[in-house]
Amino acid sequence: MVVSSSCGAAQKPAEGNANGQTPGAGDSGSKQVQTVELTVSAAASMTDALKEIQKAYETKNAAVKLNFNFGASGALQQQIEQGAPADLFLSAAAKNMKALVDAQLIDASQQKKLLTNELVVVVSTDGKVPVGKAADLAKADVKKVAIGIPESVPAGSYAKEALTNEKLWDSLQPKLVQAKDVRQVLQYVETGNAEVGFVYKTDALTSSKVKVAFAVDPKTYTAVEYPIGIVKATKHRKEAEDFYAFLQSKPALDIFVKFGFTTIK
Repeated sequence: MVVSSSCGAAQKPAEGNANGQTPGAGDSGSKQVQTVELTVSAAASMTDALKEIQKAYETKNAAVKLNFNFGASGALQQQIEQGAPADLFLSAAAKNMKALVDAQLIDASQQKKLLTNELVVVVSTDGKVPVGKAADLAKADVKKVAIGIPESVPAGSYAKEALTNEKLWDSLQPKLVQAKDVRQVLQYVETGNAEVGFVYKTDALTSSKVKVAFAVDPKTYTAVEYPIGIVKATKHRKEAEDFYAFLQSKPALDIFVKFGFTTIK
């Protein structure tokens, strides 16, 4: 993380004159805002909502620039464990946050569950595959089923759990196509590289190229919860705490709801 000037370029400071002023700067130079850059590691499924939140936040906080690192929650967890720069972590699974709390990389008192989501199965809007329930995935018409890599992608882990409970996991192995994150699953279905895919409801709402075939039975997988937390190693604690608080505020929660998330009361 770097602290840069508001123009975004790292420049050698100009020497001051006898009065301590930068030549030619005048009063405006003394009022130049220093920008703090926050790195936010966030689940890929939060991409669209967070980009809108970014606009709202930066408009009212000119001294803060938000840099998002979107990806699979498991991969982001590992990056933080390995010392990658991060000020906040927004996960699509409670287990990834818990692992960082247990490792004392995130303070238990500075993390909380914020949102929930739902797992759905999507098909291409142009597709003709007859899919209306989990058992239909075994039909011959369905050649490829896309899911996130279960070990690192929470949506993939939830999908594996659901398919295992539906007694379909083993039999579907030849059809499974694994993706690096939930957005890649969506892309596979959009481009026809898979007939169906397991994504979150929020992802399905972002694309006009797919439609929801069915909602996965919530009894077959662990509840999808999104915790947020401040990374202990942050060098910008005040700014991190301010953004952490904003994510829990009504303006931010309203944006999350707009994109299909459900808030935790």
